[in-house]
Amino acid sequence: MIANAVLIIVAVTLSGTPLMKDSTRVLLERLDLDRPGLEKVKASADDPAKAAKALLAYYRARKSVKHFIDRADRKKFLGKYANASQMKAADAALKHIFINSLGYPPHFLGKDINWDKSPVGDLEWICQLHRGANWSDLAHAYWHTGDEKYAREWCAQLLDWVGKNGTPHDPKHAYVWDRCKPPKFGHGWAWHRLNTGIRARRLVELYQHFLDSPAFTSEVLVTFLNTCWEHASYLVEHFTPRNHGLMQAEGAASIAIMFPEFKDAKKWREKAIRHLNAQINKQVRPDGHQVEQTLSYHVGSIRWFAQTWELARMNGVADAFGKHYAGRLEKMCEVLMKLGFPDGSSPQFGDTSSPVHVRPVLAKWAKVFKRKDFLYVATAGKKGTPPKQTAYALADSGFYSMRSGWDEKAVCLILKCGPGPYWHCQPDNGTFELYAAGRRLMPDSGAYIYHGDPAGRKWFRQTRVHQTLTLNGKNTAYKPKLLLWKPGKDLDALVVENGSYENLTHRRAVLFVKKKFFVLVDDAIGKATGNVDLHFQLAPGNAVFDRKTPLVRTDFKKGANVLIFALAQKQMTLRKEKGQVSFHYGQKQPRPAFCFRIEKSADTPSVRFVTLVIPYEGKVPETKVSLVDSPAPGSTRIELDVTVGATTARIGYDLKNQRSWIR
Repeated sequence: MIANAVLIIVAVTLSGTPLMKDSTRVLLERLDLDRPGLEKVKASADDPAKAAKALLAYYRARKSVKHFIDRADRKKFLGKYANASQMKAADAALKHIFINSLGYPPHFLGKDINWDKSPVGDLEWICQLHRGANWSDLAHAYWHTGDEKYAREWCAQLLDWVGKNGTPHDPKHAYVWDRCKPPKFGHGWAWHRLNTGIRARRLVELYQHFLDSPAFTSEVLVTFLNTCWEHASYLVEHFTPRNHGLMQAEGAASIAIMFPEFKDAKKWREKAIRHLNAQINKQVRPDGHQVEQTLSYHVGSIRWFAQTWELARMNGVADAFGKHYAGRLEKMCEVLMKLGFPDGSSPQFGDTSSPVHVRPVLAKWAKVFKRKDFLYVATAGKKGTPPKQTAYALADSGFYSMRSGWDEKAVCLILKCGPGPYWHCQPDNGTFELYAAGRRLMPDSGAYIYHGDPAGRKWFRQTRVHQTLTLNGKNTAYKPKLLLWKPGKDLDALVVENGSYENLTHRRAVLFVKKKFFVLVDDAIGKATGNVDLHFQLAPGNAVFDRKTPLVRTDFKKGANVLIFALAQKQMTLRKEKGQVSFHYGQKQPRPAFCFRIEKSADTPSVRFVTLVIPYEGKVPETKVSLVDSPAPGSTRIELDVTVGATTARIGYDLKNQRSWIR
């Protein structure tokens, strides 16, 4: 087997050689040998091989440091620790076939692994490779089966990776970022600070899985601890901004807390925690949402902020975190409750490249913060108590949710109109997602890809492929403003505004009528001229277009559908558009998309669209809408009569007096 051969070669090459002796001496210089428990290691310092064996015995016996993964529980996990996909990936890794879970097929990287190879031409693929994505699969397979072949393979790959990728300060391997000419695939990506931070945290996790294996020899331990030192000392030199810096601090802190034997461990830990303390205020808005404006990075940030805090609590150094820290984490978890759909899924605004499920996260934090409302959402109402509200405004980040209830059959709309730009958000202010009766009827377009298809990434980031308004199909600016927020028993009223273009502002009102359907009033206000398009995208499937009415609806034979019904205007046309959606990284599929268009001339100060968005099951509801009080488009007051099936209502809003009503 490839793994066995590599391990034997490495062991023969290193064991007892000057190279291993030198590596052990370097490691001993990096350790505080006066710490309790290291007496035998210190006494053997002149004999590197003996010292390394004593060090391995120390770590296998050490109980003073607590970790999330308890090695004593290993036997409990036999047959319960890996799922089918993890076992598949682990078995492939035994043959040096790597699966990076990015929508790409597996790839063989050679009997002698080529760590610089990106078979798919996507930078993200090689980043995942250097983050050790497949190493976690080997760990899960090892504890799941107890088969030593998985431990032997990981040890072999660790020695191979370290031997070929050097240290971050070796010019041959160093990563140098040039914004004009990004580095090609190669050693530099091994030590990209983001990859280094993620790998550092993962190394600490993996070590717990393999420490007791016969394959984890003293030679492996020396290599492992030396590379941990390289990771931590490199990371604390400089934490980069935004979410990258969180993962870097997490990696450095994980090594510092898990290996206090390093002379520099306290310095690393303190610097990493200072960074996290500062960033939880900079990267998390007062309403709790992370600044990247996308829930996948929000959930990631909860994890990146929390893991070091939790590890510090377990090991008695939590006092280094400010008193505000736990409160800000709790606020971040509230976001998931407020913006999650009734089935536990969530909208995929911005660079959300895989489904985010809020229930597992809320289940964990319900225990930590003793939140019965978190528990209710996490258990689909089986435990806990329901949240007190059905409508929430996260005004700092610009997210708003309205729902009919908390059961899985409920109707829920989540709208985005917030600040930017950030790399992971998109120019889509005013857009929304709609869920009803277990189906996401109008999902956001998603991210699709980062690096492998520049034209594809650009397409998915266009404003016109979101549920919002454009002028001549161009992307919009980020200039959000909340004008009205009035939730109520029979009417939730939201009015937001975005300075989308020079001389054109988009104002969108969303009126949730009797917790059943939505009325949208979209005004394009300003001197700008051209085609004003109001775009909508539907879930993949068939759609029915009626240009005469005009209306568009989904055509699912079972379950929920949605009807988009517009107030007819002589100058307005209904046009089909290209529609695509991506639910997983690197994957996309077609879907129905369309727009209502009004050509705006220089003598037209504003144009207005009135649209009903109606989720329903069964028969298509008869629908009517008419203006009762209809000042010119762009006015701050409007009143309408609407009929949807058996529901009739007169609704309106008055921005000047901050009022909304239903009669």
